[in-house]
Amino acid sequence: MTKIDEIAPDLFRLSIYVPQLDMQFNHFLVRDDEPLLFHAGLKGMFPALKEAVGKLIDPTTLRHVAWSHFESDEVGGLNEWLELAPQAQPVCTLIGKLVSVDDFAIRPALGMTADDVLPTGKYRYRFYPSPHIPHGWDAGVLFEETTKTLFCSDLFHHFGDVAALTENDLIAPTHQAMQTLQQGPLAGYMPYTRQTEGVLHQLAKLQPETLAVMHGSSYRGECGQLLTDLGSVIKETFDS
Repeated sequence: MTKIDEIAPDLFRLSIYVPQLDMQFNHFLVRDDEPLLFHAGLKGMFPALKEAVGKLIDPTTLRHVAWSHFESDEVGGLNEWLELAPQAQPVCTLIGKLVSVDDFAIRPALGMTADDVLPTGKYRYRFYPSPHIPHGWDAGVLFEETTKTLFCSDLFHHFGDVAALTENDLIAPTHQAMQTLQQGPLAGYMPYTRQTEGVLHQLAKLQPETLAVMHGSSYRGECGQLLTDLGSVIKETFDS
């Protein structure tokens, strides 16, 4: 079952909980003149996500499918969306376009830098590169400038079938999840480099007011300090 929650104006969280992993897989639909989906989802989740999107918009009118980094839970169902919605384009970082997506996708991607703006009607998006944060050379985070929403992918990953939106601090559950991952077969889940804290400080300067989180609750409130604190948590957990 896909849970649908509006976590900001025109921004819908489509969440599928997998009990075996004790983890939510969250996808975000923006309802606008040119609808945008952030996270194409795993290929096996496509039918459930298609049904959920169909409760909000005509899925064939989807115009943009975006994600942070090239990983199955973010891009697995991409081509299914592109086949369903003939005007939809993939949207990712420029590096993602060049090194992975244009070979994988049935249509070329829009590869964005932080200087590029993607308008969808009422909303405006920029892609900020964040190499290896959370994963991959191609990683980036999408920022909507009107509502100040940061689509932050696996940043603030935490476990459980949790609330769609919280105003509680995310640092403690994120720290616990990182420690759990680091002690198991997924050790090295997130690298720490000399750029990590600097990138997060730059994102904090955007002063986001909503964090759209891939695994776990999204967050509403003053997000800058959370992003700054996250750098220290990543350093403590993964700097070894």
